[in-house]
Amino acid sequence: MNFQLDLIEDKVEFFEANDLKTLQKKIETQIEVNKAIMLGVHSVSHQMHVAENGQTYFTAVVHFKKK
Repeated sequence: MNFQLDLIEDKVEFFEANDLKTLQKKIETQIEVNKAIMLGVHSVSHQMHVAENGQTYFTAVVHFKKK
C-alpha cells in the first residue's frame, strides 16, 4: 500500500462581519487553526461598505502560506 501526504502550501480564506471587532476575532481564530498545519499569514486585504441604511459591513481576505 502506497501512502502519500501532500502538504498545503497556499490557502486563501474570506471573512465577513458587521463590525470590525468580530471580523478581527474571526481572523485571529483562523490564524491559530492554520498554525497547526504550519501556515502563516502572508497578506491581508480588507474593505468596508456602508449600506444605504447606514449599517457598516466589513470583509477581509487572508492569504496563508507555508512557513
